[in-house]
Amino acid sequence: MSGRWSYPRNRIKMLLLENIHPAAVERLEEAGYSVETMKGALDEDDLIEAIKGVHVLGIRSKTNVSARVLEHADRLLAVAAFCIGTNQIDLDAAAAHGVAVFNAPYSNTRSVVELAIGLTIVLMRDVADKSAAMHQGQWNKSATGSRELRGKTLGIVGYGAIGSQLSVLAEGLGMRVIFHDLSERLALGNARRMRSLDALLAEADVVSLHVDGRKENADVIGAAQFAKMKPGVLFLNLSRGHVVDVDALAEAVKSGRVAGAAVDVFPEEPRTNADPFDSPLRGLKNVILSPHIGGSTEEAQEAIAEFAAERLLGYLNRGDTTFCVNLPNVQLAEVSRAHRLLHIHRNQPGVLAELNRALSAAGFNILGQHLKTDERTGYVITDVDRDYDPEVLKVLRDLPGTVRFRMLH
Repeated sequence: MSGRWSYPRNRIKMLLLENIHPAAVERLEEAGYSVETMKGALDEDDLIEAIKGVHVLGIRSKTNVSARVLEHADRLLAVAAFCIGTNQIDLDAAAAHGVAVFNAPYSNTRSVVELAIGLTIVLMRDVADKSAAMHQGQWNKSATGSRELRGKTLGIVGYGAIGSQLSVLAEGLGMRVIFHDLSERLALGNARRMRSLDALLAEADVVSLHVDGRKENADVIGAAQFAKMKPGVLFLNLSRGHVVDVDALAEAVKSGRVAGAAVDVFPEEPRTNADPFDSPLRGLKNVILSPHIGGSTEEAQEAIAEFAAERLLGYLNRGDTTFCVNLPNVQLAEVSRAHRLLHIHRNQPGVLAELNRALSAAGFNILGQHLKTDERTGYVITDVDRDYDPEVLKVLRDLPGTVRFRMLH
């Protein structure tokens, strides 16, 4: 499972897919690593072929890193999701193979929030349809159905980094904010927590989704939920495509229950810009469709690139797992005048004792040691002096429960 014990930087191969911002390439190459890039996403079979010999994989939201892909990843040390979500990665399988997974949970929140505010204003004023009519030569100046944000109630479903920031900006524009989240969240400003989703839906003039991509969130909003919304509600989904039944949304728009909708994410999305797009929402009145661009601003993509690249470098250079989403988080300083041994193992009794016994038998002088575990995985970092027999590394690699063993120089 563990493969080689150490990798010189110029021999670590990195593959970045989906047109990741060049700031990431620049930062990684500046640190001495070899980086290959590809513009589009890869399907499972193509990724299995491409990932052979790759130590670090960078993706965005369209590439799925499945358990089958990870089975064929013969050198993979880490995966970086240059986006917020990680539902496109099998995190359990990655942990089982000792592959660290990082993401960028905060870097594009402002971009998503600004788009949500802008789309809400455009829907309130029916700007999209009026613009389309004018492009066809029709002049339709009317205040009918055109409303202000001020005084309206915004219902935010999911009050994490994006939802809470949206709450602050919306309140600054004069909206009343209510929210619902399964986790305990601190309400910002005058926002009010609703104990049930149904209560929020019944009260909101605008419903905006900002939930994560876990499987349990599939079809959080369907026909039953649309029926509980206020007639004439505006609906936004800038979170994940599978959390909304788009057929039910289309029917709600046609019936007038939903007066307008903005959708940025879809259950099935084209892998590249050259692939066709289809949806039952196409052609509907006051429905704005955008191609998953919530976080696609120049500022956000550069910030994501820098953040994710730094997380990768921290892990590769010193074993730091801060912000890792599938392994225990350990924050580490740079190692100096020592070797650092990274040992990832199944969380089972006796592993640390066996590791230290082997280190002692080999004559290692331990300068420092860190241990962090979660329910499935243990992560031990041991700094040792430079006097050691390279043959002993085989013993450490083969300890019971070992998932991955690596030495940093």
